Amino acid sequence: MALFLAWLIALAAAPQTAVLRITVSVTAADGSTHPVPRHVLLISDDPVTASPQRFVTKADGTAEAHLKPGKYVVESDNPYVLDGQAYEWSQPVKVAATGETTLALTAANAAIEAAKPGAAPTVAAVEERVEGSLLADWKDSIVIIWTPARVGRGFLMDARGLVVTNQRLIETATTVEVQVSATTKVAGRVVANDPNRNVAIIWIDPRAVAPARPLTPAFSPPAAPLAERDTVYAIEAPASGARSVISGTVDRVSAHTVSSDVPLGRDSAGVPLLNASGRVVAITTSAEEASAVNEISPRSVRIDDAQSALAEAGKKIEGAAPPSATPLPMDPDLPFPEEALKKAAKARGASLSPYLVAASDFEVNIITPPVLYGSLHKSDDGGHFDYARDDHAQAQAVLNPLDDFGTWREYVSDAPPVVLIRVTPKFGENFWTTVARGAAQTQGVAIPAIKRPKAGFGGLRLSCGDKEIAPIHPFRIEHRLDGSASIDEGLYAFDVSAFSPQCGRVSITLFSDKPSDKGDTRTVDAKIVQQVWDDFAPYR
Repeated sequence: MALFLAWLIALAAAPQTAVLRITVSVTAADGSTHPVPRHVLLISDDPVTASPQRFVTKADGTAEAHLKPGKYVVESDNPYVLDGQAYEWSQPVKVAATGETTLALTAANAAIEAAKPGAAPTVAAVEERVEGSLLADWKDSIVIIWTPARVGRGFLMDARGLVVTNQRLIETATTVEVQVSATTKVAGRVVANDPNRNVAIIWIDPRAVAPARPLTPAFSPPAAPLAERDTVYAIEAPASGARSVISGTVDRVSAHTVSSDVPLGRDSAGVPLLNASGRVVAITTSAEEASAVNEISPRSVRIDDAQSALAEAGKKIEGAAPPSATPLPMDPDLPFPEEALKKAAKARGASLSPYLVAASDFEVNIITPPVLYGSLHKSDDGGHFDYARDDHAQAQAVLNPLDDFGTWREYVSDAPPVVLIRVTPKFGENFWTTVARGAAQTQGVAIPAIKRPKAGFGGLRLSCGDKEIAPIHPFRIEHRLDGSASIDEGLYAFDVSAFSPQCGRVSITLFSDKPSDKGDTRTVDAKIVQQVWDDFAPYR
C-alpha cells in the first residue's frame, strides 16, 4: 500500500507538458504586418542542459511547442529578411504549468540590421534546411521490414525497441525480419496487430538499433492539429544506398486518415509522415486493393490510431525477453557485374533452364544470377505468363520457375548475387477423383482431369554438409488459380557459400503445410552443386 501511495504521489508530482504558442511577424515598410512562415526556431532550456528542440513556423507564422513548465530561450536559427532588413530573435520565456503561454516575436523584440547581399533565404533554401535537419535527426530511426510476402518500412517509436508500421504489410505474420542498417538485420516479433486501425507493432532487441532515437508522435491533443495544405515529410530508406527526404502537401485530414501527395516508392509503406518539427503525424500504408498491394495509398493512418496498439505492446513486453539480436544473413553488398552476367548468360546459350532437383510433391528449381539474367533479357516483353487460369491442370503448365515472381519481381529484376531456390507444388489428381471420372466414363460422360496441388508448401531447410544454412530471405509467392483457390510457392534466397563443393553434400529438406510432415530430404547432385558454384566464378 505504501509503495502504491508513493507511486501516486510521484505521478502527481511528475511535471506535465504545457503549451507554448509562438507567433512570428514583421512590419513592412508600408506598415502592413506579415507573418513569417517556414522560420526555424530553436528552443533551449534555461540554463542549457541539453540540445535545443527545433520548431518551424507554419504558413500563418505560428508554431506550437509542448514543453515541461520552466524557463526557456527561443531563438532564430537564421535571420529572416524583408525589405532589406534582417530580423533575428532571441527571447526568454517562462512556460507556465497551467493554461497556455504565448510568445509574440515581432519587430519590436527582434535584433534588426541591414541585410547582407544575398542574405534572404529562398523558400527552396529554407525547405532544404528543414529536410536536411530531418534527415540528420531521423534517418537511422527508419527500418526495413521483410515479411515472407512483401517488404516495407517501419520506424522506431520506443526506446525499448518497439517499431511501428502498417498492418497491411504484416498481415497475419507473427515474426518478421527487421533491417536496421545497410549491414544489419535482426529478428522481429509482432506484439500488437490492429487490422481495424491498420497498425502493427514489432519488437526488436533495442541494442540492435542503437544509437538511433525513437521518433516522437504528434498525438492530438496535446499536439497542434494537422491541417490541409500543411507540408509533411517522409524519409525514403532503400535497402542499399543513401536515404533521402521527400515532401508533399496535405490534401485532407479525417478522424483516422491523412491524405497527401508525398511521392513515395512502392516499397515505402510503413514510413512515417513527419511535420516540420520532426514529429510523426501519420503512418503510410499500402493500397487497399489486393492487386495493388505494393502500391502506396495516398491515405495514411493518423498516428493517433497507434496509441492503443502501442499501449498493448508495452504491456506484452513487460518482463519478457526481447527477440534475439543475433544478426541474420544479409544480401551481398556488391551487385553481380552486369557485363559478367551478360557474358555468363551468353556462354549458356539456349540452355538457360534452372537446375532441377527431383522431389515427390514439389518442383524444386535452383536459379543462379546468370540463369535469371538471361531469362529476364530473353525478349522485350520478358516472357511473362498469366497465372489467372480457371483450369488447375493448365496452371501447372504456366508455373514457369523463371517467370512472374509476384511481389518479389523487383527484388529479382537486378539478378541479385544469391542462389534462389523456387519450390512449386506439383499438380495431380487424387485417387477418388480418378475413380469418379472412371465411373462417369462408363456412363458415357467424359470429365476432364481435375488436378490440384499435391501438397501446400510449408518451408524448406538447406544443409551444407551437417550444417543448416539460414536463408537470406524466406519469401513466398502467392498465385490465384481461380476465384477461390490459391497456391503458395517458396522462393528462398541463399548465399552461394551454401553450394560450395567443400560442403561435401548439399541437401534440401522440403516441408508441406501439414503439421505432421517430417520433411522430404533430397541430396543435390554434386554436378549441380559444381555448376551453381561455377556460375558465381565471375562474381568471386
